[in-house]
Amino acid sequence: MEPTRTGQEVQTENVTVAEGGVAEITCRLHQYDGSIVVIQNPARQTLFFNGTRALKDERFQLEEFSPRRVRIRLSDARLEDEGGYFCQLYTEDTHHQIATLTVLVAPENPVVEVREQAVEGGEVELSCLVPRSRPAAVLRWYRDRKELKGVSSQQENGKVWRVMSTVRFRVDRKDDGGIIICEAQNQALPSGHSKQTQYELDVQYSPTARIHASQAVVREGDTLVLTCAVAGNPRPNQIRWNRGNDSLPERAEAMGETLTLPGLVSADNGTYTCEASNKHGHARALYVLVVYDPGAVVEAQTSVPYAIVGGILALLVFLIICVLVGMVWCSVRQKGSYLTHEASGLDEQGEAREAFLNGSDGHKRKEEFFI
Repeated sequence: MEPTRTGQEVQTENVTVAEGGVAEITCRLHQYDGSIVVIQNPARQTLFFNGTRALKDERFQLEEFSPRRVRIRLSDARLEDEGGYFCQLYTEDTHHQIATLTVLVAPENPVVEVREQAVEGGEVELSCLVPRSRPAAVLRWYRDRKELKGVSSQQENGKVWRVMSTVRFRVDRKDDGGIIICEAQNQALPSGHSKQTQYELDVQYSPTARIHASQAVVREGDTLVLTCAVAGNPRPNQIRWNRGNDSLPERAEAMGETLTLPGLVSADNGTYTCEASNKHGHARALYVLVVYDPGAVVEAQTSVPYAIVGGILALLVFLIICVLVGMVWCSVRQKGSYLTHEASGLDEQGEAREAFLNGSDGHKRKEEFFI
């Protein structure tokens, strides 16, 4: 604190304290010769007269009275304690100094409220209120460590301030259970400290449903347990089990989220459903039950190799037939080509014989025949 000086005999320092804290008010004396020293509160009531208590307020204690310094200690500081404290030195000339006490009010934990119930796909509006602070608290919103932009307003009420901030944002079902933080800070708090309130989002949404089976493959005589995993806000409080267009087997035991089917038989086959609903919607899940006969399963497994062998043999026969057909086709085509060339040769021989007989110059030639 910067000292305030109006004379050489008395010196004081201004003091700032948080409400409920401890303040020390000091009067420094110069050239003190044993004269009377009086300390008064802002109402000009005498607290101490030459080291002797004058006001019965146990919150004020005389910590030191020496030729160089008078020091009093104030516990549990209050707003009404704020003001100027007089240090008066009575000599031939009266000298006094005023030490100003300033009381700050730290914010309490903010009060966070929601304006109306949040529903999936809509917007939610939250308000954060600090009813008392001095100076006016600064409010900030955080979500997933990221600051949200809010709108603040403040109102002075005597020596303190009432501060409020609101924030709006869109929500989805994944936001249900998310944490929103409102933080308040002012100079009355230690450096780096703040007051925070966490608000858990309550977002309502339509239900979802999935069926989980206790085992993947079921055989005759097994016991199967189906569980309907339901999610929704508000959570559906009633779950209904059905089997297609048929009624549930008489042995079936439906208890809330579970359906137990003991001693399975093939007659239990079918499509089983679980249904759940709340005021925001309806959900339905399906499970197709097929009960296997162990004997049929073994027979099906043993017949698989024969089927594979039969398929391979059929493929080989088909390939052989294709090869034979190709060979025959190639043979027929080559024979046709030979016959064509042979016929062409005969035609050429006939033409040559006719030319020989007729002669190339058109004259008649004598023909001889031998008998």
